[in-house]
Amino acid sequence: MRLPRLLSDLIGDLQEPGVLWQAFAIVASIALGWGLARFIRAQVRRRSDAANGGTGGHVAVRSFARVLGPLLILGFLALSRYVLGNYQHVNILNVAVPLASSFVLIRTAFYLLRRVFARGSEQLGAAFQTFEKVFALVVWVAVALYITGVWPDIIRYLEHTTLPIGRNKVPLADILQAAASVVVLLMLALWAGAALDERLMGVQGLNMSLRVVLARVSRALLIVVAVLVSLSLVGIDLTVLSVFGGALGVGLGLGLQKIASNYVSGFVILLERSLSIGDMITVDKYSGIVSQINTRYTVLKGLDGVDTVLPNEMLISSVVQNQSLSSRNIRGSTVLTVAYGSDLDVVIPLLQSVAAGVPRVQETPAPAVSLNSFKPDGFELELGFWIVDPESGRGGVISEINQRIYRLVESGDIKLAKAALTPEQVDKQIAAALVNISQTVTN
Repeated sequence: MRLPRLLSDLIGDLQEPGVLWQAFAIVASIALGWGLARFIRAQVRRRSDAANGGTGGHVAVRSFARVLGPLLILGFLALSRYVLGNYQHVNILNVAVPLASSFVLIRTAFYLLRRVFARGSEQLGAAFQTFEKVFALVVWVAVALYITGVWPDIIRYLEHTTLPIGRNKVPLADILQAAASVVVLLMLALWAGAALDERLMGVQGLNMSLRVVLARVSRALLIVVAVLVSLSLVGIDLTVLSVFGGALGVGLGLGLQKIASNYVSGFVILLERSLSIGDMITVDKYSGIVSQINTRYTVLKGLDGVDTVLPNEMLISSVVQNQSLSSRNIRGSTVLTVAYGSDLDVVIPLLQSVAAGVPRVQETPAPAVSLNSFKPDGFELELGFWIVDPESGRGGVISEINQRIYRLVESGDIKLAKAALTPEQVDKQIAAALVNISQTVTN
């Protein structure tokens, strides 16, 4: 279809009475498509709200609604063109269908890209938005070339243009087709992996570590299958992968052994369940809550809000203190020295009641006070207590207990020991006494 012929056909349709049927078909298709898409989205959201207690529809379904509307419009336009084509010319619909197809292609590509690369992000990066605009422009240009009849000429040019690859000459059309098939299959595999990941993370009956393992393995298998299928479609013999596999094995043995060790350690951690998301752990000088367990690294979120990325090999080869592995109860303590002469039978129950009144301190085991040692200036007492939320830290509880003890000291219920004088303070006091004696003698 050449451009002059296209224009003449469109002008001819505009002069015929049947153009009203085409206009009605376009308007009706748009109205029915958007209306049906809104109805389906409302039904899905209502059922999801009823199932999830009003927390809203599934994110994947709500995002796919942006594709569902244009897809339904395309279906209605194609049906209208088929029906009206039996009775009259449908040149206007012949232009509307490719335009709707391009709109569906753009929306579908955006849906897949955002589901794979921008999942959970409220704001998209500038580079991502620029790529979307460039992709939309390429699609619209391709549709314009197709409508104007230039597309067959471009395809013919690409088929007759060859590029030397080794000893063979490959048509440029085959190279572009192969690249497109690889990209499309990989995108579908990544999208399926993301959807499966979300579904597995929503299964409450499985352990969190097992869910992460299944999600990671499923995504890896999908990517491998997509690569193998795309290579078969391109026409590459899969037996050549044996050479690549040998080279990859040598590379792993020489230069990538650390990376391979981290990946293997990641699967070991997930399978043996020594760590789980939400555990409070300490590794070397790093401490925090396990927020992510990836195949190569684990992310710790410290109580100060700083994220620490630890290689998984470090969690296998180093000593790890897990405060949440067998029990979430952890002990905290504060030490004070009371003056000699204090009635310990009164002070110890008083300190225990102070700790028991703090909200996060557990009733069982109950707070306890121990007499650690006899200092030169008083009794050294240690007030111990237990909390059940290690991810919230112990500093706030210790501070609250110390403040309450300070109130008792201010009220006189507890008498703290005075600190012993340091040698420097003793020398100053002796010097001051000698000065006073000399002044007295002089007078």
